[in-house]
Amino acid sequence: MQLSGEVVRVTIYIGESDRYHGGNLYRAILNFLRSEGAAGATATRALSGFGAHSRIHTANIEVLSSDLPIRIEWIDLPARVDRLLPQLQQMVDDGLIVREPVTVVHYAWGGSQAPLAHPVVRVMREEATTVQPDAPVAEIVTLLLERGVRSLPVVDGAQRLVGIITDGDLLHRAGLTTRIGLQRELPDDQARALLLALRQSPLTAREIMSTPVFSVQTDEPVRTAVERMVKHNLKRLPVVNEDERLMGMVSRIDIFRMVASHRNEASDDDAPRTGRTVTELMYTDAPTVYVSAPLEEIVRALEMSGRRRVVVVDDDRHVLGIITDGDLLRRSQQKARSRSAGAPAQSAGWGGAYRTSVARRRRTRHRPDDIARDHGADGRSIV
Repeated sequence: MQLSGEVVRVTIYIGESDRYHGGNLYRAILNFLRSEGAAGATATRALSGFGAHSRIHTANIEVLSSDLPIRIEWIDLPARVDRLLPQLQQMVDDGLIVREPVTVVHYAWGGSQAPLAHPVVRVMREEATTVQPDAPVAEIVTLLLERGVRSLPVVDGAQRLVGIITDGDLLHRAGLTTRIGLQRELPDDQARALLLALRQSPLTAREIMSTPVFSVQTDEPVRTAVERMVKHNLKRLPVVNEDERLMGMVSRIDIFRMVASHRNEASDDDAPRTGRTVTELMYTDAPTVYVSAPLEEIVRALEMSGRRRVVVVDDDRHVLGIITDGDLLRRSQQKARSRSAGAPAQSAGWGGAYRTSVARRRRTRHRPDDIARDHGADGRSIV
């Protein structure tokens, strides 16, 4: 499960003696959240407190209360909070529920020394926006614009994956004149005319979706997802279970975040080298990639080398710059902030994601390049 950037914290204040269907309310809330795939929640019992009834409940041995305050804290993705919060409101008939935006700075699972060996279920995003095969094209475009997503899995009544719709499908099969990412840039009259034309179109998801769909299973390693993306030149993959039911989506950005946030202290804490010259002090096993390398190759180089940076070279093996795991993480966070703010998602390649080394006669300077714009051949953005 991917949990990073801007998320939501829900805090629930109830009493220890509060009941739900014959059992403790706090246990019922935790069981409900776990059964619905929530990212995580914690219940704590307070030492003392009072609420709307102005009665002080305390754990003081002299006035031992059997109804101490209980605080439940739940942090999760906004879409999942929107889906589950109404049920929690029905369960809590005497208490307080607070919702607030928070930022996840670090979220790690621990364990494996190889981040790409983790199962896909740990990095995927579960709250995938989907459509049914009979969904009209106007509904599809509206969903893409409102949710800020780049593709829509098509599922049947049993949530089994049957197809997927991307920018390219809409451009080539539905008569869309501009990419979804540029729709917000259209003048109001053009946008209204386009939406009207789409509403009159008889096309449905079944006619415009791409099939067959390349997917990955929840228990397969992240490395398999990377290899599948490289082989088929894809930017994201639907994640399914053994019954082909859709469980979520995993994208390049999700994988970059995981690799960049992975902290293998041993990789950067090599024993100090002794020597007086650069030749004696330098490492000769630094991973390298060509300037035209796809992003998945960069991720593989970071993971396989055990280091946190790769050197970018040209065809003659001249050094052009360096890409660190931090560069990938910052780029993905910028992308996420752009989408959460409702701004048109910029289509960006990674030609400028590395730090360029500009060789001059007098000295060498290192500076971050501006992110270059780039698009796939089918009109879909690179990231």
